[in-house]
Parts: sequence; C-alpha cells; structure tokens
Amino acid sequence: MQEMQEGPKYFVSYTGTDLPFHLINPIGPDGLTNRNTFIRAYFNGDGRLARFEKIVYGEIELSHRYEYYTSGTLKSAEIAMQDEEPLRLSFDETGQRLANAEP
Repeated sequence: MQEMQEGPKYFVSYTGTDLPFHLINPIGPDGLTNRNTFIRAYFNGDGRLARFEKIVYGEIELSHRYEYYTSGTLKSAEIAMQDEEPLRLSFDETGQRLANAEP
C-alpha cells in the first residue's frame, strides 16, 4: 500500500472514463455544509490520486482505490458501489488492463 498524504481533499465531481478518474472543482471543508453530494479524496506521497469516495447524503455511494507502479502508471484499481462486492482491476506497466478482473 502506498503512503497517503495528509488529510482528505474535497471536490464537486469527477470527469472522464479512463482510470484513474480526474477530480474537478475543488472545494474547501467549509464548502461541504450545504452540499448533499461531494467527493472526498486522498492522494499518495507522489500527489497521485490514491482513493476517493463519492458521498451522497452522508453515505459512501462509490469508492475507488488506486495503486501505481513506480513509473506512475496505474497498477490496480478497486471499485466499489454501495452494497456491492468490489471489482478489482489490474494493469500492466504500460497501463493496459489485464484480463484478471475479479468481483
């Protein structure tokens, strides 16, 4: 497991279909009081997105966890929807998805 930087950062949403997702519209913790939906994100020591949780009405609806090769290429992703088993994806060092996805 890769080392996390201090505390979470918050975002309005994410964009894209490729992993890792790109988080957009950062907001400060004080901007959460009037929001029903937001993203809580954690970054590794290299500043890469390591984990995020989409919070909807106080519940985690979706979460992603990412690990990277030392080159910065995505190595694995774990995607979990509320009340479902996580999906684990693996990638080779060029970023190509491997066929070993497991529920």
